[in-house]
Amino acid sequence: MARALLLQPYRATVLAASSSETKYDGVPEVKLSDPTRNYRVLVLGGTGRVGGSTATALSKLCPKLKIVVGGRNREKGEAMVAKLGENSEFAQVDINDTKMLETSLRDVDLVVHAAGPFQQAPRCTVLEAAIKTKTAYLDVCDDTSYAFRAKSLEAEAIAANIPALTTAGIYPGVSNVMAAEMVAAAISEDKGKPEKLRFSYYTAGTGGAGPTILATSFLLLGEEVTAYKQGEKVKLRPYSGMITVDFGKGIRKRDVYLLNLPEVRSTHEVLGVPTVVARFGTAPFFWNWGMEIMTKLLPSEVLRDRTKVQQMVELFDPVVRAMDSFAGERVSMRVDLECSDGRTTVGLFSHKKLSVSVGVSTAAFVVAMLEGSTQPGVWFPEEPQGIAVEAREVLLKRASQGTFNFILNKPPWMVETEPKEVVLGIYV
Repeated sequence: MARALLLQPYRATVLAASSSETKYDGVPEVKLSDPTRNYRVLVLGGTGRVGGSTATALSKLCPKLKIVVGGRNREKGEAMVAKLGENSEFAQVDINDTKMLETSLRDVDLVVHAAGPFQQAPRCTVLEAAIKTKTAYLDVCDDTSYAFRAKSLEAEAIAANIPALTTAGIYPGVSNVMAAEMVAAAISEDKGKPEKLRFSYYTAGTGGAGPTILATSFLLLGEEVTAYKQGEKVKLRPYSGMITVDFGKGIRKRDVYLLNLPEVRSTHEVLGVPTVVARFGTAPFFWNWGMEIMTKLLPSEVLRDRTKVQQMVELFDPVVRAMDSFAGERVSMRVDLECSDGRTTVGLFSHKKLSVSVGVSTAAFVVAMLEGSTQPGVWFPEEPQGIAVEAREVLLKRASQGTFNFILNKPPWMVETEPKEVVLGIYV
């Protein structure tokens, strides 16, 4: 059986910053649950852009880790291993082959599932295999149905004594933790009851993250959007409801559109905020127009069909790649929290390269799990059993490495490029 991840109460000393604290790339030193143990982490989809970025970030954040790059293509896998160095190896894994999958999990401490897209997947095969082999689990899922299917396996994970995190990438993932910290601050500072939570995301082009992201975007266009208004679930048309959001310096104002994202439901249920919605936008501007037109012209059955979507990806990918070279891959996420007393606080996270930042963010969650932050069960990042409350600050420090703009719990005028002064230095 796989070596069960050693679970210990999270040690708050990891958060204590001092002049004597050893740091790696400007973040607190990684303190594994058992420093005498040689931890092995398997990254499924490790030859892809998201998985490869995660493996690279892990090798820098925690050089002692043994990283196993899991994928179907041996040539690509060996190229990634050569890049990562001697403390890595390749394992040929097809996540649809249950026997092969279980075999690959039996000698690792934790598996990172980055082999998307997650949309329209009928089962949580990797999580099921992780439970069977008693292997800690993390995924970068961005699909509501898949995330809550994973959550339904919580009792099985507890019985197997394994910790599991779902939706633990950049968004959802880091965005959820930002929201949790903002809600906690509002409650502790007596700012009134948290009433409205709004997630806004922007990525230039595909963010350099490859065909999987393009497939994910098309599949999401086939899903009716779930949002919450004053505690009631509402259904909305995908890529509708456009608003303009100011993402601050380096990004500025961008149009964003409704999408069906799992953090809407999970933060509504976990954090108890009655009104929650999420939007996404991209650039150049005509990609937004194109996606909006697709939702109007193509039947939702076509956009939910993985085979047909893959055919569209193969058709559009060369054009998207060409445009990405001009658009760049800047990424930004803004979280707005409005409380009952009318005050609004903002969190902002902006990075020049999504293809790098998604790996750094996912690696931050992996390290938090290896440090003992996650309890047995299946959890969302904003749940304290998933990422302990006292571990959130250091996770955000690690995840935000390389950002050119990262703030939390600030008034909107401190973020926006054109704040409005009403009188004598008072802004709204």
